[in-house]
Amino acid sequence: MRVLLIHPNFPAQLRHVARALGAGKDNVVVFATRNPRHEWAIPGVSKALYVTDDGEFKVHRLAEPVQDAVLQGEAMYRLGHRLRSAGFTPDVIYANSGWGSTLYLKDVWPDVPLMCYFEWFYDPQGSDALYDVPPVAGDAAPPPKLLRTRNAAIFNDLWNCEQGLSPTHWQKSQFPAEYQGKIAVLHDGVDTTFFSPVEGARMRLPKLDLSGVDEIVTFAGRGMEPYRGFPQFMVAIEKVLRERPQAHAVIVGADRVCYGSPHPSGRGYKDIMLERLDLPMERVHFTGALPYGAYRDMLRASSVHVYLTRPFVLSWSSIESMACGCCIVGSDTEPVREAMTNGHSALLVDFRDPSAIAEGIVRVLEDRELAARLRKGAREVALERYSLERLLPRHLELIANTARRGPVVGR
Repeated sequence: MRVLLIHPNFPAQLRHVARALGAGKDNVVVFATRNPRHEWAIPGVSKALYVTDDGEFKVHRLAEPVQDAVLQGEAMYRLGHRLRSAGFTPDVIYANSGWGSTLYLKDVWPDVPLMCYFEWFYDPQGSDALYDVPPVAGDAAPPPKLLRTRNAAIFNDLWNCEQGLSPTHWQKSQFPAEYQGKIAVLHDGVDTTFFSPVEGARMRLPKLDLSGVDEIVTFAGRGMEPYRGFPQFMVAIEKVLRERPQAHAVIVGADRVCYGSPHPSGRGYKDIMLERLDLPMERVHFTGALPYGAYRDMLRASSVHVYLTRPFVLSWSSIESMACGCCIVGSDTEPVREAMTNGHSALLVDFRDPSAIAEGIVRVLEDRELAARLRKGAREVALERYSLERLLPRHLELIANTARRGPVVGR
């Protein structure tokens, strides 16, 4: 099978699929991307770079998402023609939707079936943008008109694709009902052999050794932003550290905003929250982004792992922490409730109430029997519902079925 994979950030959500397809001796796999990640190669997968025209274009601010999508679509169109001229015509294209890279692919290969990974559909009156009001950190919701504009490229993919895929039922439910019949629900899957518990694990990370500490509250994300509850966590951890003088907090991630809007002041949320709070900084540790192995070791050694999100995309880290058998305090929001059950695989609390988050953390620190039950339940759910071993064959089957122009799967 000849497969064209497309994601601007190599390899992102397509990593496991790319590796499995690359291992097939009869497959020809090309991965088109804007960021080739030269330090990372996948055997059997050839990278192809598409380069956008980054010249100065005058555009209305609300049209900026459309302009970026058009630039990516045009760059991928040029790359598609080069690939076709070199003799490569895929049997199927599998692309992450919303970036614009798929806008003009049907003009290059009109007969090649397109499968799209649909992560989120923006609703200006919906679940995520206005959820945390009033905001803890004084952030501003994105303009509703801008959210509508962001859907333009996604609508094109919904119309053009032969098959869609969303990782959770919650995320699929955000898309217009008339298109949901095209979208299958299939999580990316987590390597539950790599992400697995180690009894008695202690916290030893690059430049941070907490191996002698018995109470460690962890928080992890790509960034530090309101969408993932960073401000609420910081307020909660101030209360926890005041009540638990032996406890430490470990915060993994970069001081940036990956989802949602930057703070109106232009400052990072880390500095804003540290300025507002009275924290014992000798017990608060910011690690920055961690290598994959160190990140896993952090989860294994966590006493309580806090996972918070608005009603938005479910993070990989939520399932990875479950697979590591973490004792999780999570937000009682729709994406988390789909993955975790309160009292069985997590303790769910109000995302918007830092006091409730703090109380949940203290409760599981004090109740070791409850903590053990939550750890066991989290690992069981990860194995039963989110194991890569179970889900990857279904991904490959869906790709092959799309290549054969089999029946659309949307259930």
